[in-house]
Amino acid sequence: MLKGTATILFDQPPSILSTGIVGGPFEQKAAIKDDFDTFFTDQWMEEKSFEQAHCHLIEEACSIAMSKINLQNEDISFFIHGDLINQITPSNFAASQLNIPYLGIFNACATSMEGLAMAALLLSTNNAEYVLTGAASHNSAAERQFRYPTEYGSQKPDTAQWTVTGSGIALLAKEGSGPKVTSATIGKVIDEGMTDPFNMGGAMAPAAYDTILQHLRDRNIDANYYDYIVTGDLAKYGREICIDLFQRNNQQITIERFLDCGLMIYSKEQSVFAGASGPACSAIVTYGHLLKRMQNGEINRLLIVATGALLSPLSVQQKQSIPCIAHAVSIENIPTGGAS
Repeated sequence: MLKGTATILFDQPPSILSTGIVGGPFEQKAAIKDDFDTFFTDQWMEEKSFEQAHCHLIEEACSIAMSKINLQNEDISFFIHGDLINQITPSNFAASQLNIPYLGIFNACATSMEGLAMAALLLSTNNAEYVLTGAASHNSAAERQFRYPTEYGSQKPDTAQWTVTGSGIALLAKEGSGPKVTSATIGKVIDEGMTDPFNMGGAMAPAAYDTILQHLRDRNIDANYYDYIVTGDLAKYGREICIDLFQRNNQQITIERFLDCGLMIYSKEQSVFAGASGPACSAIVTYGHLLKRMQNGEINRLLIVATGALLSPLSVQQKQSIPCIAHAVSIENIPTGGAS
């Protein structure tokens, strides 16, 4: 059911039954390392290229999510996934191995919640039984495509972010135990004319602000309805800008309840500039760390606002600005039967 202008309220909110969370060697030292299912001990993951290792991450996370509830590939109705690499080739190659009907998607680092919204819509309208969805990224593959190979040793400013190596997958069903996906607000592309590819948090902050505001208006609730509102990867500077936008426009938001996945995943001892980024960032923090806290009863209502900078190497080379987007999905612990 459409609420307002951009929010879908799921009359039959689907359940997140299980997840698969995989990381690389750097993530094994992360602040939320206990919320991963497994780690690879090197960036290559026994593959010939970083892009093939990227694909390996996706396959492993999907396998883990299905094994937790004893489902096979043929039991899954749809696989919805995306990543950062040109033509989302790691996702495409992983889909070829899974042999599940596949929807490849791209909204940069907002891909995780784009996929979750699509999965919930398919399930809540009785067009699927089980759906696998998620997002992945690989630090070395992303560096090679968007910036310079790590061997080049290029210097970066404090506003830069560290692409997460990992994959976060959720397995959803029409019904069952587990947190429910209750609503989704589809964001608009916001372009404030920023051109610095090393300040993606700053570029994405207006999109996050716009989507959060739209979500609250559409559902006719205030920010305190949620235990936490969590953005995808605004990191240090983007989060500060987003908070400033709320305050300048006299919008109430509790700063202590306004978190960011890019600031949550790594430990203080890890040098990641302004924070983490990559499609895997929000997927891993949401499907690993935050869902575990929901299952433990520490959190009952979450709004996850994944943010994406829709630039490409070509657009950067042509000195174009950075269009950005944010999608918000609410996940709640509620009794089976409906959303509030």
